[in-house]
Amino acid sequence: MEVSSKEEMKVFHLISSAGFYGAERVIVTLSQTLKGMGHPATIGVFHNDRSPHTEIAIEARAKNIPVQLFPCKGRLDWNTVRLLRDSLKEYRPDIVHAHGFKADIYGYLATRRSGAILVSTCHTWYDNDLAVYWYGVLDRFVLRRFDMSVAVSNEVAQLLRSSGVGESRIQIVGTGINVLQFACARPALLQHLVASTAVVGLVGRLAPEKGIKYFLDAAAIVLRSVPEVVFVVVGDGPERRNLEEAVRSLGIENKVHFAGKLDDMAGVYASLDILVSSSLKEGLPMTILEALAAGRPVVATAVGAVPEVVLHERTGLLTPPADAGALAVAILRLLGDCQLREKLAVQGRRLVEEQFSAEAMATQYVKVYDEVVAARRVN
Repeated sequence: MEVSSKEEMKVFHLISSAGFYGAERVIVTLSQTLKGMGHPATIGVFHNDRSPHTEIAIEARAKNIPVQLFPCKGRLDWNTVRLLRDSLKEYRPDIVHAHGFKADIYGYLATRRSGAILVSTCHTWYDNDLAVYWYGVLDRFVLRRFDMSVAVSNEVAQLLRSSGVGESRIQIVGTGINVLQFACARPALLQHLVASTAVVGLVGRLAPEKGIKYFLDAAAIVLRSVPEVVFVVVGDGPERRNLEEAVRSLGIENKVHFAGKLDDMAGVYASLDILVSSSLKEGLPMTILEALAAGRPVVATAVGAVPEVVLHERTGLLTPPADAGALAVAILRLLGDCQLREKLAVQGRRLVEEQFSAEAMATQYVKVYDEVVAARRVN
């Protein structure tokens, strides 16, 4: 694919991570694709004392992407700011690209008065408790001083506008994936499943915003009509124990399998007949794009940018959030109509190939980088 920028640009990504989830996979995919386009990228990762999730560093290094770890002892560690500032002075990136509120805040503090070009990708905001809420308030204040804020959906772009970020400093760039990685994989979940007519799965972090309780309630409804179906939850997170208890309370523990975090995601999707996304709040979930790339029909809640990818009755089926009954009806409809499943799978894969490839995403980001660099030269 043709590269819009004729000059090499060095990009320094920065993230505070809670595991290897959607945003982390975007960063690794983007860094790898940028490298192939002639723009070297390094990933900076906070090594937080309380939650030292550095899985993204392992994934990036496996793909020969340079990584730097920054120890961080608290919510605002000035020693970390100093270390980050020193590292950026040495690396001298053309773009400092932050992902998430902590990266935004530390990136801003470390580059004040340095003339560094700051770009942020806002994947979404989760204001689930008071501490995170105030981080969000500070993040919105800081983002007004960034050269560009990239939203992954129209909904996130509107949040940026309402937070005071100027329209000229907001762009929307969709998530992209390595499409070929998911095209011809072999099933990887057989060891977790028993013989069944169909496997319905959910992939994601086991956290409240993912609405997994509604997926489990829907599973109980479906099993009353089609008892031979198996449901599988792939992923881990703080809600796992509560969700396992919910399964026991519903009396479906023999039909719902918690597979935990798995590495072979292409093999996971190849194991499923239907993917369900039950999120209450989202940006643009990687799991939906990956499932569509793998040729799997999708049932998803209409939140965030999901309706921009899951086009109802064209590339998947949409339901309202927090509605287990609607999820169950959609799942039952797909289970009973193999022609519809095939139609949605074919059209979903075509959409991802055309609009949500890693190359398409990286090309859009290069255009964003070009624009902010050009704007700085003018000013």
